[in-house]
Amino acid sequence: MAKVLKIRDLTLRDGQQSSFATRMNQAQIDKCLPYYKDAGFFAMEVWGGAVPDSVMRYLGENPWTRLETIHKAVGDVSKLTALSRGRNLFGYAPYTDEIIDGFCRNSIESGLGIMRIFDCLNDVDNVKSTIKYVKKYGGIADCAVCYTVDPKYPKLSLWDKLTGKKNPAPVFTDEYFVDKAKQLAALGADMITIKDMSGLIPPQRVSALVKKLKAATGIPVDFHTHCTPGYGLASVYAAIAAGVDVVDTNCWWFGGGTGAPALELVYLFCQKLGIDLGVNMEAVAKINEQLKSIRTELNVSVFGADKPAPKPFNPVTDATPAEVEAQLDRAVAAAAKDDFATLLDAAQKIEAYFGFPAPNELVQKAEIPGGMYSNMVAQLQQLKAEDILPRAMELIPSVRLSAGLPPLVTPTSQIVGAQAVSCAMDEKAGRAMYTTKSAQFVSLVKGEYGHTPVKIDPEFRFKICGVREETPYDTSKYQMQPNPELPEAGGVKLAANEKEVLLLELFPMVAKTYLTNSKVKAYEAQKPAEAPATEAPKAEVKAEEKVAVTGNTINAPLPGRVISIKVKVGDKVSAGDEVMILEAMKMENSITSDFSGVVKQILVKEGDNVQSDTAMIEIVAEADAPQAAPKAAEAAAPAASGPKNAVTAPLPGRVISIKVKVGDKVSAGDEVVILEAMKMENSISTDYAGTVVEVLVAEGDNVQSDAAMIMIQ
Repeated sequence: MAKVLKIRDLTLRDGQQSSFATRMNQAQIDKCLPYYKDAGFFAMEVWGGAVPDSVMRYLGENPWTRLETIHKAVGDVSKLTALSRGRNLFGYAPYTDEIIDGFCRNSIESGLGIMRIFDCLNDVDNVKSTIKYVKKYGGIADCAVCYTVDPKYPKLSLWDKLTGKKNPAPVFTDEYFVDKAKQLAALGADMITIKDMSGLIPPQRVSALVKKLKAATGIPVDFHTHCTPGYGLASVYAAIAAGVDVVDTNCWWFGGGTGAPALELVYLFCQKLGIDLGVNMEAVAKINEQLKSIRTELNVSVFGADKPAPKPFNPVTDATPAEVEAQLDRAVAAAAKDDFATLLDAAQKIEAYFGFPAPNELVQKAEIPGGMYSNMVAQLQQLKAEDILPRAMELIPSVRLSAGLPPLVTPTSQIVGAQAVSCAMDEKAGRAMYTTKSAQFVSLVKGEYGHTPVKIDPEFRFKICGVREETPYDTSKYQMQPNPELPEAGGVKLAANEKEVLLLELFPMVAKTYLTNSKVKAYEAQKPAEAPATEAPKAEVKAEEKVAVTGNTINAPLPGRVISIKVKVGDKVSAGDEVMILEAMKMENSITSDFSGVVKQILVKEGDNVQSDTAMIEIVAEADAPQAAPKAAEAAAPAASGPKNAVTAPLPGRVISIKVKVGDKVSAGDEVVILEAMKMENSISTDYAGTVVEVLVAEGDNVQSDAAMIMIQ
């Protein structure tokens, strides 16, 4: 058993991302930094993941400034860590070596010490370039193996067994993970992380894996997990007993629940074992003083309400409660005897005493990530199709197996979950499964994400993609984002240097908005003050005043933040049309209208935080509307004689691209519309050959299931 244990603190990246939607601003970060320097963590995860996107999108801050400011404050006391998706960096499509090189160089020059590199398929080929460039510029390559489990396949009937049918053999064995770790070590990995994104690894499994990975690679092993299903703290205890070199934790006020275990509970366990963490716990207590108030600020700004918090506890000044002492003793004894059932029970009782969130048993039994399950529920609620959830859950194993059994981690968890929902809806409507498929699912099956853990049946690939051979993403066709001059900012370039160019490549839409706004703001600030006008001042234009609500209102289904309003006053809407995007619980929720009519007034604005049941939009009957603007999409081509066949929407969604126009000749199977549903882009093809005689929708329209979109004659 190790007598020294290194701690990687996740609070400023994964901690705030898991619990507070990555909304800590720079001022809040700055409050904590002096104490972080004193704390002396081995490493601090502060960058990567959702941080670069979120600080631009929601906070109007520069991601590079975030990294550089933390490094300036902490220096080399702790190694700063970022999370990267290998060749995909922070996105989903592979980048060229030139971009990966520039990204790694600039990150390390800005203070990064460790790059944690993972791939959503555990495809070692996808991390080679990042390992090479991280090491080239003096960084530490921390290579992660994504932990996952085999699906729970349907139980075979007696007839299946008699006729020789078998479920697939297990894939994600200890040997699978050890082999991946050995391949990464051969490529130059400086350390290996067991990355349990979903908190699905029980104590007995991590105990075995830590020992096997250390024996097979001879390099340090880190353990990263989350607490959602209830294994987190016990599994960290088991990993420590097995000799793990580094564990990932959060400070008290950001610990447990959807995040990693609280450092303080690890500290108590290690004290019993005489293990030194190398961390100044008095400085950690000062960090927690700041985090407690920051937690309150984030609750208000992100959720509009207070999330339950654990009881206050400082292991340096507070006596450990007798009940907790007893459970710690049980945990230590159980870990020594590999009594994992007792270890789990003791760890869960410790967390329960302090008021950390209870285990999510549904996620634990389903063995899918908590975020994947909540996404599916939210999406089905938006589609008003909650009744198909059981069938969609049943289909996940077969969809996942058909797609090569990818680990369920971002983005593959969302791709597989959304496809299972689409298959269930196809089945319910009497269509063949996979009639509706997202562009992302097509790319996964085609091979553009990389090599899947098991080979995909060529005939299935042909059915989904039109090709039988695995076809990797062709980076030679990659085109850099445009970098125009901004007249509104005095003619400066949108991206003024290499770091800004990289932001534009990694986050095209978000970075374009952020960089434009920052350049315009800087330009306006340096302009000389204008002389006072000699003409009479214009009357102040007052904001439109809200009038009394007399019609139906669309209310917030849960507390959140308005991030996009899809309608304007005067627009006609139908029941089921998307009218707003509300961010809540780290998810973007599509808010639809329950009423048909005309938008009379909009009671909120983008950026507003709203409480549950807040009235956001008023809808009235057309006769009661001051002015009802007709939808542009309703203009149709002249009707042709003879029978027509309709291409209909297989599920509710938003039209994002129309691929044909009136007069076009089409063949059965041709793509005619791209429909966005469940955050996936679904290719809609025609079952009919003929001529397009009517296009009944416009790009941007929201359509219901079975709505006619294209007429073919």
